[in-house]
Amino acid sequence: MNATVAMILTLAVGTYALRLVGPALHGRVELPARVRELLSAGAVVLLVALLATGALTEGGGFAGWARPAAVLVGAVLAWRRAPFPVVVLGAAVTAGVLRAAGVA
Repeated sequence: MNATVAMILTLAVGTYALRLVGPALHGRVELPARVRELLSAGAVVLLVALLATGALTEGGGFAGWARPAAVLVGAVLAWRRAPFPVVVLGAAVTAGVLRAAGVA
């Protein structure tokens, strides 16, 4: 067994173990309110960081202006509680129009 297969198996076992911990400890461990607030804020920060890197970078550099504009339009539509297909189509049309106009 090479190192890659061993690492994949280790990660698979670790992932499965983490999935089992939730149901196993449900009701036995009570987190303080402050810890729950920090975990919630941390999740939001991670999602925003993922959104920013996905929207602004491509191949280690700036992705151009069409993609961030499309993400902004999609975010505004989602914030205004537009239906999901409208959000996706609005973002796609924005990116498509900007790219067709020559805005990379």
